[in-house]
Amino acid sequence: MTDDLAARVQGLLPQLRTDLEDLVRIESVSADPARAGEVRRSAEAVAELFRAEGFDPVDIVAEEGGHPAVIARKAGPEGAPTVLLYAHHDVQPENDHADWDSPPFEPTERGGRLYGRGAADDKAGIAAHLGAVRAFGDDLPVNVVLFVEGEEEIGSETLTALLEKHHDALASDVIVIADSGNWGIGEPALTTSLRGLARGYVEVRTLDHAVHSGMWGGLVPDALMTLTRLLATLYDDDGALAVDGLVSGPAADVVYPEDRLRAESGIAEGVSWVGRGPAVERLWTQPALTITGIDAPKAENASNTLTASARAMLSLRVAPGDTAADAWAALTRHLEAHVPWGAQLTVTLADSGEPTVIDATGPAYDAARAAFSEAWDGTAPVDMGVGGSIPFIAEFLEAFPQASVLVTGVEDPDTRAHGANEGLHLAEFERVVLAEALLLRNLGELGAVSR
Repeated sequence: MTDDLAARVQGLLPQLRTDLEDLVRIESVSADPARAGEVRRSAEAVAELFRAEGFDPVDIVAEEGGHPAVIARKAGPEGAPTVLLYAHHDVQPENDHADWDSPPFEPTERGGRLYGRGAADDKAGIAAHLGAVRAFGDDLPVNVVLFVEGEEEIGSETLTALLEKHHDALASDVIVIADSGNWGIGEPALTTSLRGLARGYVEVRTLDHAVHSGMWGGLVPDALMTLTRLLATLYDDDGALAVDGLVSGPAADVVYPEDRLRAESGIAEGVSWVGRGPAVERLWTQPALTITGIDAPKAENASNTLTASARAMLSLRVAPGDTAADAWAALTRHLEAHVPWGAQLTVTLADSGEPTVIDATGPAYDAARAAFSEAWDGTAPVDMGVGGSIPFIAEFLEAFPQASVLVTGVEDPDTRAHGANEGLHLAEFERVVLAEALLLRNLGELGAVSR
């Protein structure tokens, strides 16, 4: 049966790639209000693809103020488990086209990769679901519910409302979320933990208005001096976070080789790592804090002035086992306790998302591991963490507590999702499609699935 499925998947690839390329050409940038029509066109294209595969009903749904999602269903044998296949059709902004080696919305193959915005994240997830379904034609071994979201890249703002309104239509035994990645080329993975996110502003004010640095420098602290001194208290000398009250935990027993770390991170020659503990803990199960921006006068043509106020954006990655609210509260307490010279301090939370830990045990996970091993010629999947955040996973776990949630994906360490030259490794994509088809087969053979 594996050989039959593999042959079917291989035969489907040319059309599947065409369908993926057509999706990539649609500029479904959810963060850009000027391209809201493109996001709608993307949803319509996804709906049409699955309608052509016999899904009925196929609905395009949206909450007020939100981007459209696609919900569709195709029945399998009576009594078979129901599997929800999730992906998202919106994409990140492409930013400066000059940073791309080929036009971002014109899919281009180079060196065994297909380049383009969304070629991996996450239109390839849609294509993987489409390919797995096509491999069975009208003989699906399970009932399939499709849910393709249209605003994941802007925080899934209306997802909770969609899950509540369409709860019965989306109810399932197993949820396959195709929005993560694999450990490496030729090395599959199941994602079992993700950090959360708490992001916001810290602002300090030391003056009612800017004043002459010659007249008042040396007596009055300027805001930039104050802000940088405050930010420096957030880290120990080795770069580890010095904020009390944040949770850390152990990571999966995975070795991340030094040469691979340096190559995949892009760290400059001679720069050392920060933090303490195994690399995978620092990346997956310890909190991390990044100063992602500072509002301050530009250095070029700067005047001899004491700056009255300065502001920074802080991005706090929240370790599994913590909560975004508790982590932000700990960070706020630290800032309040360490603000120098009595400066006025304002801390404002901008947005947040919860970390996730998945109990990857039970029949559905066994079925997934067996499918991955088959698709990758006997290579067992790694249970890995992800340092980034996919907050909506926690919402699925809360909305469907009895379902087994499998977090998979098409990305690899060189996918460059969200950046220029985002690319899909085409040989790995074939394995991903085959693995999902094998998973559906395995789940169908299990019959009733329970955690």
